[in-house]
Amino acid sequence: MKYYKFTPLLKTLIWGTESWLFSGVPGNETLCEGKNINELVHEEKEALVGEANYKRFGDEFPLLVKFIDAHRDLSIQVHPNDEIARQQGKDKGKTEMWYVLESAPEASLYNGLKIHLTPDEYKNMVEQKTICDALAKYTVKDGDCFFIPAGRIHAILSGCYLLEIQQTSDVTYRIYDYDRLDKDGKPRQLHIKEAAESIDYTVYSDYQTHYTPRKDEGVALIECPYFNTAVYDLTEPMEIDYSELDSFVILIGLKGEGTLTIDDEETTLRAGESILIPATAKVVRSEGTIKFLETYVLS
Repeated sequence: MKYYKFTPLLKTLIWGTESWLFSGVPGNETLCEGKNINELVHEEKEALVGEANYKRFGDEFPLLVKFIDAHRDLSIQVHPNDEIARQQGKDKGKTEMWYVLESAPEASLYNGLKIHLTPDEYKNMVEQKTICDALAKYTVKDGDCFFIPAGRIHAILSGCYLLEIQQTSDVTYRIYDYDRLDKDGKPRQLHIKEAAESIDYTVYSDYQTHYTPRKDEGVALIECPYFNTAVYDLTEPMEIDYSELDSFVILIGLKGEGTLTIDDEETTLRAGESILIPATAKVVRSEGTIKFLETYVLS
């Protein structure tokens, strides 16, 4: 096939909702015509994900892509890197990014430390429930972008609606959860020790990814070992050449509607929809007024 459209996996959580667009997380694989994404990778191998990616990741699809709609604050949390995750008995860590969509007025999030902490100071602030005082807070708007490498403390807060792209991993360590109770009336589990082992205590002056939006061309956002992303805001026809790219490509519709011609096969892409283009595709032509985010993996 020239492209695949998967059925989103919808999740209702204590703080809001998630729509998993692409997931190879065991037990939570997304489906395309009754076949899960890892089964598809197993069948198509490098033709789907690319030669280097298949050697690196095997039959597990390497990205988890989701829309997140936060009705309440998410917990203050951190994810381990791959090395620390393996030391803790996990398969892999989690590096991720956020692309903010149209959110509530004054919606905000935490990303990174704004003051220098020692591990002991971190533990004291957690015990005193003041850890939020150490975090950099951002009021966000449509189009804002944030990179969250493994080890960086972060939290999505109430009113945020965003797209998240991450490693295929669901390893999350909660540091603080506002004394919130779960559906059974019990405090949600915290992972203070595992989080302490995972935190990168480096402090930066700014944690937002800044870029200049431009019409009718791809604008690079994030390049890292786990994913590359760019945003396209198109008002006129455009041809994207993937002939030299050794990777699948995911396109996620953000606004508007367009017609995509993938080599010689035509389909549509609308806001809220997504499409997986296999590594064998050579050229994608877009027509219409559409904004979409592009992501792929370079191994």
